[in-house]
Amino acid sequence: MIDYSSFTKLSYGLYIITTEYDGEKVGYAGNTGFQVTAEPETIAVSCNKDNYTSEFIHKSKKFSLSVLQKDLDVTMVGDFGFKSGRDTDKFKHYDYKMGELEIPIVTENCVAAFECKVVNEVDCGTHILFIGEVVSAEKLSDEEPLTYAYYHEHYKMRSPKNAPTYIPPEKLEEENSKESAPENKEEKSEENVEGSEQDTEGPSDYVCIICGYTYDPEIGEPSMDIPPGAPFEDLPEDFTCPICGASKEYFKEV
Repeated sequence: MIDYSSFTKLSYGLYIITTEYDGEKVGYAGNTGFQVTAEPETIAVSCNKDNYTSEFIHKSKKFSLSVLQKDLDVTMVGDFGFKSGRDTDKFKHYDYKMGELEIPIVTENCVAAFECKVVNEVDCGTHILFIGEVVSAEKLSDEEPLTYAYYHEHYKMRSPKNAPTYIPPEKLEEENSKESAPENKEEKSEENVEGSEQDTEGPSDYVCIICGYTYDPEIGEPSMDIPPGAPFEDLPEDFTCPICGASKEYFKEV
């Protein structure tokens, strides 16, 4: 038996991992970055094989890892974590510098940064573990680093599908519904009756927890040919946030 909620108790940080190859800068937001050895200093990152960045690290044999700070504009996580470098320039809105290995190092909203030369690659099925020897390291700020627990609890976000920690929402919701199910079925039915009497207003707005975009059913979304009056629940399952590209599961009712 697997209790999927137990995976959320594993501790992680949150990082921006980047590289450059043949003049193209790429990067992604990841939570799996850790020091492997002290002598020599090595750091490993886990990258989904479907990530655009994965093939670039494989070709360039180098990467940078920037440690995100605790309090930040979460749009940055949306841009680097929920968009693909195939379709967008992730660097144009954020401060970065070129490092000793001639790869971009993101400095905005970051507390430390590392540059690494890849010394080994481990195929882990859906992901590749890139192990890199540190060639430069720099503290950028005295701010607290962002932990994955804080990311989930404070910003109310889930892991992207390409993340090694991704858990399908239905699995967690199924477990949560079992834990929160009322013992008294009579009370539950009364609550439902009261709720149905009060629920007389029109369709609710829904906000994207990644970038803050709000879907207003009275307006719809003209850019996606969604007419006014369309409730969020009736939008197609492949609907994505027009700002950051997050899927429907990342929207919450206002």
